[in-house]
Amino acid sequence: MDSEDDFFEPDFLPTIAYNLRMSRCYLTTAIDYASAPPHMGHVMEKILADVCARWMRLRGDEVRFQIGMDEHGVKVQRAAAKAGVDPQAFVDRFATLYEDLYGRLNISSDFFIRTTDRARHWPTVQALWKKLGENGALEKRSYTGLYCQGCERFLTARDLQDGVCPIHQSKPEEVTESNWFFLLQREGDWLKKLLADEQGYKIVPDNRAPETLSLIEQGLEDVSFSRPKSSLSWGIPVPDDDEQTMYVWCDALTNYISGLGYFTAKQESDFWEGAEVTHVIGKDIARFHALIWPAMLKNAGLDVPPPHRLLIHGFLTSEGQKMSKTIGNVVQPEDVLTHFGGNPDPLRFYLSHEIPVGNDGDFSWKRIDEIYDSRLRNQLGNLLNRVLVLLKKEGGQIDCGEVSLFLNGDDAWEKFSAAMDSFDLSHAIGQAFAWVALCNEYIDQKKPWGKESPNRKEVLSVLAENLRHITLMILPFVPQTAQEMARQLGLPCSERMLEKDFVITKDMKEWGGEKGWKHVGEPKILFAPLEK
Repeated sequence: MDSEDDFFEPDFLPTIAYNLRMSRCYLTTAIDYASAPPHMGHVMEKILADVCARWMRLRGDEVRFQIGMDEHGVKVQRAAAKAGVDPQAFVDRFATLYEDLYGRLNISSDFFIRTTDRARHWPTVQALWKKLGENGALEKRSYTGLYCQGCERFLTARDLQDGVCPIHQSKPEEVTESNWFFLLQREGDWLKKLLADEQGYKIVPDNRAPETLSLIEQGLEDVSFSRPKSSLSWGIPVPDDDEQTMYVWCDALTNYISGLGYFTAKQESDFWEGAEVTHVIGKDIARFHALIWPAMLKNAGLDVPPPHRLLIHGFLTSEGQKMSKTIGNVVQPEDVLTHFGGNPDPLRFYLSHEIPVGNDGDFSWKRIDEIYDSRLRNQLGNLLNRVLVLLKKEGGQIDCGEVSLFLNGDDAWEKFSAAMDSFDLSHAIGQAFAWVALCNEYIDQKKPWGKESPNRKEVLSVLAENLRHITLMILPFVPQTAQEMARQLGLPCSERMLEKDFVITKDMKEWGGEKGWKHVGEPKILFAPLEK
């Protein structure tokens, strides 16, 4: 992905599958399981979702962005017992860890849902269970199945590879229980039609959809929705059945509407029925969201439509291998933040720039340092510094004269917006940095530092105006850096740029669109050299 030319023409343009634009957007991520500290997979997902949420706000949409914690289950129950603490105290510790990290990564979420929240989450979950029961979607029966402790779910024979769970490399245990089942098998034809409908539940990127459709073709099975309290006590009780505890599906998946207060007096349906709803999730849980979740909503018996979109991301490896404590290649988010002096933007940039949405990606210490030095420090930081230092020598005043020169073409914003609306984030940030590269070529060509340089002030003003546009483009990806650039450029909007109601207006995308901008600010080093 080193060639700047690669970013001038997009690989694909938005289709109807991606253009479900509304003025109100509800964006969620998977809720993180409270059994271990946050890892790089969590970080990749939250940064992806945050870039999307920030862009939606910047284009003028009203956005609700929700993340949270999945805090019930056997693993939590056992881990808390092993640690000698109450399960609630156990998950409280992890919730603090996750919220603190996401805050330092500048994740701009609006609400943090927790499945142990008895005031917010439990009422919706229990109401949904009752509605499923009233509509004949639940059935209690004895069941013998293969249970994976690592996944905390029953697996089918086709889920296994050589008799073991492919994720945890362990053989599941055979368990016989009397459980409540959600009748998913009968929903196959409806789900197939839903996923094939252009206006239905879209899977993005498109190449992920066939995987889900093939599961329907293979035949669906009813889903265990509860476990005996003797096996699972740490969870939400099944209504009207004191011996059963809700299993993960009705508990965890329902967080998307419990955060909106569904089936309670505080219901905020405008952010579901009247919004563009996008779930950002990993490929390993895509089928549960694509099959079980919409079928649950259908059987709720009320007008609760399925979401519009599943935005599916891949896995993150380390130096080309799966992250493993045994191998010793696990990358801790804290180590990356410390490496860059607490600045989250190098990591945010790396994950956005290097990993196209939907693809697996790799974290490499060598590569992130190269990207930091080449893209951020040399191309962007040095360009800004050169322009501002030279402009300050000319009095610091912006004077483009009659020149109207977009170095990346007059349709640069159109191409950028199309890529962002299509969730082609790596392409979009590549376009912004193609613009940076052209600005560097322009300043080297014009040489405004020479004594004989004609129109020096105008050349520098043209570069400053192009940097203003670049600053706005990189704002959803590296918000801290974008605001610092805006301050150094002296942009009047700089102090408001990180507020959630800040919008990139049509005028801002025009040449000279910041009418109150007359002088640049003080130049500073944007990205310091890395310590060896």
